[in-house]
Amino acid sequence: MKPIKLSVNGRDVSADVEPQMLLVELLRERLALTGTHVGCDTSQCGACTVLVGGRSVKSCTMLAVEANGAQVTTIEGLARDGKLHPMQEAFREHHGLQCGFCTPGMVLSAVDLLKNKPRPTEHEIREWLDGNLCRCTGYHGIVKAVQACAAKGVDHG
Repeated sequence: MKPIKLSVNGRDVSADVEPQMLLVELLRERLALTGTHVGCDTSQCGACTVLVGGRSVKSCTMLAVEANGAQVTTIEGLARDGKLHPMQEAFREHHGLQCGFCTPGMVLSAVDLLKNKPRPTEHEIREWLDGNLCRCTGYHGIVKAVQACAAKGVDHG
């Protein structure tokens, strides 16, 4: 076992983990943050995407020990004071979700995109989200949600 310390959704966390434990396992199984989904175990679908140090990362391919000392944000950590994050609100308003399985990873990836490129083109949005798969909505509502959030000029930093 290896002791690690990290901040998860603004809360300091200490844990003893096996060296091979994945970050997604720590989040879901130890911390009960089940908004981070496991869809493929091969980093193909993006359902496990979280923010580590503000950057979108597929937590099914990152070891928990690699997150030692990092700030991790899951979908549960985006809302503030009972109010949805602007990207979550945009997904709701523009029908960017259906079953919700891919939504947490899509939202967190989109937040990272707008932090890096506040006014992306449709092509740039589609290219950025290429590593996130949705089997329900198609991508029209998802792209519209990201465009709407970008148009509001929200600070995602």
